[in-house]
Amino acid sequence: MSLSLIEELMDRAWPAPDREDTGGWVMRAADGVTQRANSVWPREQARDDESALRAATQWYRSRRLPLIVQVFDDERSAGLNAVLDAQRFTRQSETLIMVRPAGTLSGAPRDGWPNDIEISEEPSEEWLRLWWSVDGRGGDAELEIARKILVSCPAVYALVRGHDGAPAAVGRLALVDGKGGIYCMATAAGHRRQGFGRRVLDTLLEAGSRQGVAGFWLLVMASNTGAQALYEGAGFAEHGRYLYRQARPRPALSGC
Repeated sequence: MSLSLIEELMDRAWPAPDREDTGGWVMRAADGVTQRANSVWPREQARDDESALRAATQWYRSRRLPLIVQVFDDERSAGLNAVLDAQRFTRQSETLIMVRPAGTLSGAPRDGWPNDIEISEEPSEEWLRLWWSVDGRGGDAELEIARKILVSCPAVYALVRGHDGAPAAVGRLALVDGKGGIYCMATAAGHRRQGFGRRVLDTLLEAGSRQGVAGFWLLVMASNTGAQALYEGAGFAEHGRYLYRQARPRPALSGC
């Protein structure tokens, strides 16, 4: 999969409810819930990056959101990065894009799912609460926005229970044009380092294989070396990177 294709898949796997496509840049907003759904995706190089940034600034200001740009680490971004550097945009959340070809992992469940693994086409309340407790920012209102983002794309949701019967780990497989994106991998604090995350990952990969998925991608923070090791062990390899660049707040003109 090319990086440009993965960008398209990523956008459709995590669709912002409020968006505007200018033909080159895509503005996305979701009341501030997740950077991914509240950032500019510069799908194509702008003729004038500074003009495009001014327009984007106004778009986000009208929604009372900061201007955040998702910048992919390739030659297309050189000019944009220069402009963002000049305007002192911060650099945040460097993320690896990892990919894996289709195929079934040895050891993944083949003849039905074990009793402790639950598969569904929509996230259950338990699924949502566990994921949000690990990755979420905000309360019930923000969680509801996140839920709407999740269910706006066809997906498979996996939940594995611990020996105590409580939800131990969850994950999501977004299904887009015959490709599968691994999202929302989260393990409850009391169940970590016990193999539950790998159980969920193997289950989602198997679910994708059953549906004829041609290849998989996932996103993982560059700082999360533990998760990277898990994904590498499942056959994923780095394919690219991106980060978020955010405009610094301007000081108020007066104290009034």
